[in-house]
Amino acid sequence: MARLSINVNKIALIRNSRGTNFPDLGEFVEQILKLGVGGITVHPRPDQRHIKYEDVYTISKILKRYPNAELNVEGYPDRAFLDLIKDVSPHQCTLVPDSSTQLTSDHGWDLTDSSILKPLIQEIREVPTRLTLFIEPHLEDAKLAKKFDVDAVEIYTEYYASRKIKSEIDSATQAIVNTCLAAQEEGMIVNAGHDLNLDNLENLLSCCSISEVSIGHAFTIECIQYGLKEVLNRYIEICSKY
Repeated sequence: MARLSINVNKIALIRNSRGTNFPDLGEFVEQILKLGVGGITVHPRPDQRHIKYEDVYTISKILKRYPNAELNVEGYPDRAFLDLIKDVSPHQCTLVPDSSTQLTSDHGWDLTDSSILKPLIQEIREVPTRLTLFIEPHLEDAKLAKKFDVDAVEIYTEYYASRKIKSEIDSATQAIVNTCLAAQEEGMIVNAGHDLNLDNLENLLSCCSISEVSIGHAFTIECIQYGLKEVLNRYIEICSKY
């Protein structure tokens, strides 16, 4: 069964837009955990425009009451992020090549240059966490990722999710499948995320063995359209098949 990890950045963004604690992010996380979500993903950025560092500590404490769920903290490994990971020791740490001004994650790591990542990974290896690299859906990147001493990769799925023509969807799906198989052959866990939604998730999961999917933006929009329980039940049903 693929783990469903809900990225709650957008919920935090809504809260921050009014300068209050409404919605209460901790209460929201607890609510969806009670409804059966298998994981929570947070992506704190330097400007803390959505998830704040203090949120990560709060959510980490909540997750301790739910032993069957995991916390995934993702982001660019600057000093503040590394210190946060050391303090929280999340179940999973996903390294993403975001710049400080980037609106959202829009590419995987350039793994042909190890000078930046290698020393950072060595430092994070002191923390008891599953270490994951955010990569492009390229077979070669999956093979390169193994050389960085990580446990898993998360395949960037935006191109797949944004395709409308069947031939393009099929081509994008195959690229993810090839990357997934290459990573698994190297002994790594495979996750996937970015712009996955109720319409495109099942097709992807039916084609390759993915351990975890991270969904946030679409989840928030779909909850407005269909309601929280309905949306979670549909996602859980899809993930439970694979």
